[in-house]
Amino acid sequence: MFLLMPLLLGACTAHLPQPSAQDVQEGVEIPAYAPDEDVVTHLGYTASYNHTTLCPDWVAWELTDEETRGEYEQQRQFSRDPDVDFPKASREDYSNSGWDKGHMAPHADMKWSRQAMTESDYFTNICPQNKEMNAQAWRKIEELTRRLARRYGSVYVVCGPVFDSAEHRHIGQACVHVPDRFYKALAVSTSDGFHTVAFLVENNYQAGSPRSYAVTVDSVEAVVGRNLFPLVPEAAEAEYDWNVWK
Repeated sequence: MFLLMPLLLGACTAHLPQPSAQDVQEGVEIPAYAPDEDVVTHLGYTASYNHTTLCPDWVAWELTDEETRGEYEQQRQFSRDPDVDFPKASREDYSNSGWDKGHMAPHADMKWSRQAMTESDYFTNICPQNKEMNAQAWRKIEELTRRLARRYGSVYVVCGPVFDSAEHRHIGQACVHVPDRFYKALAVSTSDGFHTVAFLVENNYQAGSPRSYAVTVDSVEAVVGRNLFPLVPEAAEAEYDWNVWK
């Protein structure tokens, strides 16, 4: 059984839990996670849902070349994830909030399957995002990721929110926490081994190129307190070569 964080009624001052990392032998994209996390696997991604922030702690998926060429199209159909426990966010929490329903695993990465597209709209995969950041910097990083999947055959991705502030902004009656930043970490396997890079983006107006947000995976792991790629050699996380990613 998963241990759920308590919901504080009438207040939004819950402290964020610190993950007790536990390496798991699954796909390369799956980060280390604690046994009490509410981890759910859908067709296109795996996520750990945080019942305090009402955002995912992380969302992970492998994107292949073939998957980037999918042709399914459908409108956004945001809904609660039936496979995670309450409390959880809803459309009403985001209504008139001024924040986008920001996908972690992009809707456009799931065009290879109608089911995958539908599940990408679960709130398990959604965080409040600044509209301009979502439409500019975050979108450019998503587009780069798809180009990399085509170049290398596949790319392993893990991303999620960062909460820096002691007092968190929140939206909706359920007190959905608004992240201060977002990270996205990528890994590819090439003939000379694994390569990694990460991006760290403030949750405000951001319109720069992906390179302007590029950092090492090690530096993001220090921020989130989690091993993002347990199956990737540590040396590959300590630096990045932009020639691999440009």
